[in-house]
Amino acid sequence: MDPATPQHTAPEDPLFTPVKIGGVALDNRAALAPMTRISATEDGSATDRIARYYAGFARGGFGLIITEGVYTDTEHSQGYLHQPGLATAAQEASWRPVVAAVHEENSAIFAQLMHAGAQCQGNRFRQETVGPSAVAPRGEQLAFYRGEGPFPTPRPLEKTEIADIRRGFAAAARRAASAGFDGVELHGANGYLLDQFLTDYLNQREDDYGGGIANRVRLAAEVCDEVLQAVGSEIAVGIRISQAKVSDARHRWAGGAEDAEVIFGTLARTGVHFLHTTEYRATAAAFDTGGATLAELAKQHSGLPVIANGQLEDPRTARSLLSSGAADLVAIGKAALAQHDWPHRARDGRDIAADPHPEVFSPLADIKDWELRR
Repeated sequence: MDPATPQHTAPEDPLFTPVKIGGVALDNRAALAPMTRISATEDGSATDRIARYYAGFARGGFGLIITEGVYTDTEHSQGYLHQPGLATAAQEASWRPVVAAVHEENSAIFAQLMHAGAQCQGNRFRQETVGPSAVAPRGEQLAFYRGEGPFPTPRPLEKTEIADIRRGFAAAARRAASAGFDGVELHGANGYLLDQFLTDYLNQREDDYGGGIANRVRLAAEVCDEVLQAVGSEIAVGIRISQAKVSDARHRWAGGAEDAEVIFGTLARTGVHFLHTTEYRATAAAFDTGGATLAELAKQHSGLPVIANGQLEDPRTARSLLSSGAADLVAIGKAALAQHDWPHRARDGRDIAADPHPEVFSPLADIKDWELRR
């Protein structure tokens, strides 16, 4: 062939180009979304089953594994019975084999740190729940997470308790780093405590944590800052944000795009390394008035790497989102439960099943033996 003849090469697959997030190098842009599985021991320790479960997704090609929400203290943070924690030295030690199993498959793993607040369905340490104000979450508890009936009305948090909660997140992040995790994701979405402070109808406070959106995002920003001070030079630190909640799928920020600018801009100024947005459909406009998606707004107002989650099980949709620049990674949830090798299937053009095995959430959402055999 004439050396002067132009060479035509296949375009790069946006799903399988390397990316760096908070200093963590990833082989591809497919992340396992965090999903509650209530499969820990009663005392909150991770198990061999959990190690095999997460290693299976890594073996299936996910470049990044984000764990289920992990509680941060031995007070009010636990949200589910048999939820894993990072609140004690024993719990920290129990995660080391999980991290090692994922690393053995050449994937990175982030711990999602979570305080349930008022959206609690089971806590072995405390009977009462706490929140920004004495307002119960909408909807009812979920039976497949061992819950039953309406959410109780929480006790409003005192400022001294808020400081303790911040320290709990930082201490859990330190344990995550010690256990070998590559990063932590702070759970500021889906109706849990940090999102409760962000939500207008749940937050009726009259101090500097309530009122306008700049005050309501304050706790999330303070937690980001405290965790960054604790581990930000060692591991990646990011935060997950949503509008909808476990018990209120229709919620939208009243201030629309203006609220998004304040929220994402404030969080970015803390120095976090990434944002993770989750919506029912990641490609849909964030607000009824149309316009940008939540991921696009996060990217626009933060300039940070963005992970997008929400019905991205079709690889064509995931690739389109990445190619548009609206997000840097895609997080796959239920479709990953349908097949742990979703990335390999996407790469090879094999069939993708959108729906998980029918037993995934029946009778409980714990890890099923069939999942470990896949």
